[in-house]
Amino acid sequence: MTPRFDKQVAVVTGAAQGIGRRVVERLLGEGALVVAVDRSALVEELHALTDVPDLSQRLLTLTGDMEQQPDCARVMAEAVRRFGRLDVLVNNVGGTIWAKPFEHYQPHEIEAEVRRSLFPTLWCCHAALPIMLEQGQGAIVNVSSIATRAINRVPYGAAKGGVNALTACLAFETGERGVRVNAIATGGTEAPPRRIPRNAAEQSEAEKAWYQQIVDQTVQSSLMKRYGTIDEQVGAILFLASPEASYITGVTLPVGGGDLG
Repeated sequence: MTPRFDKQVAVVTGAAQGIGRRVVERLLGEGALVVAVDRSALVEELHALTDVPDLSQRLLTLTGDMEQQPDCARVMAEAVRRFGRLDVLVNNVGGTIWAKPFEHYQPHEIEAEVRRSLFPTLWCCHAALPIMLEQGQGAIVNVSSIATRAINRVPYGAAKGGVNALTACLAFETGERGVRVNAIATGGTEAPPRRIPRNAAEQSEAEKAWYQQIVDQTVQSSLMKRYGTIDEQVGAILFLASPEASYITGVTLPVGGGDLG
C-alpha cells in the first residue's frame, strides 16, 4: 500500500518538541519529505532519528522566528528550493505564555500572547499560499485550541479565535482553487515538560493557583474527564492533511474529549 504522504512535501512549524515533533516523525513514517522548523536549535535533534530510511534526503531542519514575516517567507522558499514543491503546511507555533485572570495581564503581555499564537499562522499561510495556488493543490492544517472558551487565558483564547477565523475565511477563498484549509482545536494534552519553557519565570503562589484552575476546568469540560495524548492530537492533524480528508475544508475540529471549545 502506498503511504498516505508518499513523496509529499510538508512544512511543520514548532517542530522541536511536543506535538510538532511527533507530527514530523509520523509524516516521515508515512513517506513525506519534511521541512521541520523551530526557533530553537533543538530541532536539529530530528536528524538523530534512527528508524527513517533515507533520512538525510527526506528531512530539512531550519531555525527561524515564525512571528516574523521574513522568516516565514524564507522557510517556504527553502522548502521549494530543496524539494521542488509544497503540499502540506502544519502551523503548530503558539501556546499560552501566562495564565491568569484578564485583569491581571499587562499590555505588553497581551500583545505578546497574540503575536505568539496568531501571527505565526497568519504569516506562514500568507507565505505558503502563492506556492500552493500555483500548484493547484495543497493542504493547510492550523493548530488552534479549545481555549477559545476557557478561563485565565483571554489573550491566548482571542489569538486562537483568530486562527479559527483565518481558517474559515481562507478556506472560502481557496476551496475552488485546490487548497484545503482546516484546523484542529487541541484540548488539554499530556506531554513531557517543555525543554524550553514559554515562560521561564518562577510562578507565584497566585499564578500556580490560576494555572491549576485551568487544569481543573479542562478536565471538567471534557466529557471523557481526562487529558488527551500527543498521538491523539497528531492523528487528527494528519487526517486533515491527508487525501482521506479531500472533501473537508474550512473546519476547526475539536480534539478535546468532547469539549467543543
